[in-house]
Amino acid sequence: MSLSDTRLTRTSSSTGTDGRTHATSVTATSVSSGRLVGAVVTGAEVWRAVASTAARAARWIAGTVRPAGSLVLLAATAGLTLGIVFGWVEWMVAGFIALILLVASVPFLFGARSYDVALSLQHGRVVAGDGMTGEVVVRNHGRGTALPGRIDIPVGAGLVEFGVPLLRPGHTVAQPLEIPALRRGIITVGPATTVRSDPVGLLRREHAFDDVHEVHVHPRTVSLPSTSAGLIRDLEGSSTRRTVDDDMSFHAIRPYVAGDSRRHIHWKSTAKTGTLMVRQYEESRRSRMAVVLAVAEDEYLDADEFELAVSCAASLGLRAIRDARDVAIVTGSEIPRVVRGRLRTIRHLPAGSSRPMLDGFSGVELLENTMPIVEVCRLIAESEQGLSIAVLVVGSRLPLARLQQAALAFPAETAVLAVVCDERAHPRMRAFAGLSVLTAGTIDDLSGLLLRGVTA
Repeated sequence: MSLSDTRLTRTSSSTGTDGRTHATSVTATSVSSGRLVGAVVTGAEVWRAVASTAARAARWIAGTVRPAGSLVLLAATAGLTLGIVFGWVEWMVAGFIALILLVASVPFLFGARSYDVALSLQHGRVVAGDGMTGEVVVRNHGRGTALPGRIDIPVGAGLVEFGVPLLRPGHTVAQPLEIPALRRGIITVGPATTVRSDPVGLLRREHAFDDVHEVHVHPRTVSLPSTSAGLIRDLEGSSTRRTVDDDMSFHAIRPYVAGDSRRHIHWKSTAKTGTLMVRQYEESRRSRMAVVLAVAEDEYLDADEFELAVSCAASLGLRAIRDARDVAIVTGSEIPRVVRGRLRTIRHLPAGSSRPMLDGFSGVELLENTMPIVEVCRLIAESEQGLSIAVLVVGSRLPLARLQQAALAFPAETAVLAVVCDERAHPRMRAFAGLSVLTAGTIDDLSGLLLRGVTA
């Protein structure tokens, strides 16, 4: 009886605890799932940390180990592996020697960040063909003595190197910076970069500073006669063919009509004819000038011819600004290849004062995808109203027929002058219907050609 009761009790207990057993199983499953998720998250974090560390190590190795160092590292790995596995003494010795070279190169990398480098330039703007001077000041701000090293200073596409001697803590050394003749453009000088390298050239460590200077190399210009700017000799404006009732340039006398101002009556003519006669004038407008520089590659023979054209355009613009004339300086603009032929755009250079204008000419470059000079002139004629003269500066590869088409894009009252830059030709001046063409072989020819055009 007791045994039966005991069995019943166990069975009942088993039956009674079935729900509890199931609940315990659910709880254990939840705990196991939580541990699995935590393990996955931890593994992912560890993997990201390892991957980040490996990426930094790879970047450090790529920036530190030179090609010769890679060969020595490969020789050390292969020599030690083959020597230990196969018992080849010669390979093992070669591997040890390579490993010693690598280890001995490591101390030369120390101290790359122990310098303070200050880079200063004497001028921020120079003329093409001139050099530039500056100063590099190096100070050891570390607590220990800095080993000799080198500082590299990028100058455009070039590089200037400086040797830094042994520097004790807190000591400073200053060295002059001499930059040779520069071509026209916007040149970036800096940043100064400290370089640490072993004598063999296996390892290299660099640290770049933030001191970067932008230098505008202006085109070479010449002084032009004041009266030759735009071939316009009057300071107030040039007369047009349009007649008006009130202006400065007297044109003719006509009979009086109702509405005319009595102050314009010409009394001497009235007395002779017996009828009222009034003065008639030619409309005068302020001399507004446009300098148009062609920048398409197919319109120039080479880069030197384009530099001559830039110098001529800059000289004309500079003379106009000094004469306080209203001038617009225009070039073609870069057009994406996919929309070439469907997009019309031009670029205006600053013309308020000489320095911004020359800075603008420093950044002018030959363009492969741009509008031809004919389209540029048409767009200028549409956007610039009241032009009295337009000067087109082009290359020798532009045919005369296209140059005449460009001149026809302007209104009839606009005088058009073309300056053709051809280093192979002799300076000369030709006159066509509505177009004067000057051919300049050098920048110095421009002054004489313009003066000849004024006095002719």
